[in-house]
Amino acid sequence: MWTMDQDETYFRIFDSEKRIAGYFDPQYGEHADDDTIELMLKKKHTVPGGFLVVPMIKFGLFDADLHIDIHTLKSRLEAVNKSFARWHNYILSKNPPFHVVRISHTDQDMLTMTLPIRFRNPIRLDKKDLAAELSFTMDTFQRLGFL
Repeated sequence: MWTMDQDETYFRIFDSEKRIAGYFDPQYGEHADDDTIELMLKKKHTVPGGFLVVPMIKFGLFDADLHIDIHTLKSRLEAVNKSFARWHNYILSKNPPFHVVRISHTDQDMLTMTLPIRFRNPIRLDKKDLAAELSFTMDTFQRLGFL
């Protein structure tokens, strides 16, 4: 079961063990300013979708205190390559209108994947409603080994 908490203008997504599994940044509208967004959140207006940010690859390499041997390095790079291949195949099969890979803002040793989310029907800016709507996608990502 996925839960969400609002943090300023976006929502954190938590797994069943209360670990952060991703972020959802609602699509508030092209010209929405801070006051408009605050009002939309307060009144739980509906949004057509937004952007889902989930972990993509954890390298386990970029630590100032890293001391490993060549065999461990090879193993970690192979794991990164397998993870990359899963994501690459997913993007090829789903062909989203766009996607963005970034360095995580909370972990410089991790890449994140940002994907657009379009709801079938507009969803209220309510953490329970959003969690319910995003649960299929999050379940899919978990089943595919992305989370």
